[in-house]
Amino acid sequence: MGSALTLESIITFLLETPLFRDLDPAELSEIVRVMQIQRVRHAQPIFREGEAGDAWYVIHRGEVTVTKARLMGPSEELARLGRHACFGEMALIDGSPRSATVSAVGEGTLFRFPKSEFDALLNEGNLAAFKLVHEMAKTLCRRQRRLTAQLTEIMAEPRGERPLRDDLLPVIEEHSVSE
Repeated sequence: MGSALTLESIITFLLETPLFRDLDPAELSEIVRVMQIQRVRHAQPIFREGEAGDAWYVIHRGEVTVTKARLMGPSEELARLGRHACFGEMALIDGSPRSATVSAVGEGTLFRFPKSEFDALLNEGNLAAFKLVHEMAKTLCRRQRRLTAQLTEIMAEPRGERPLRDDLLPVIEEHSVSE
């Protein structure tokens, strides 16, 4: 994908990205107005765990890795994301600090959507921005359901046979993980 990015090629790419599937080209052109193109190099952090969330992203070219710090030992890779994947949307929705570190794997191109400019679209009542937030919420719900299913499997193991179960029980009870 060495060709230059044009408005038409960006809109075509985003329409092929699941998060943007319910937008028509006119709505998408409104969103693209606030988009920035960010080129990244190998191992470059996009953002670090604990930082303020100031944007969300779509991967146009390349891959990123999502890692989470551990209390003891090295960080753990949680996911590797590629073309069309979106990330950083949790900070956009709730304004909390970043929950993980995201770094480039190789060189790549990201489409960056600054939180302040996206929030301005929402404040203006921009329908396309609301549609995107709705898609983000559905994505987060799918992730939560998957996590709940995984925790349910861990919790189904007999007490004492798996020490992790004993460690997770207070966390689950405290945070009321539910469907």
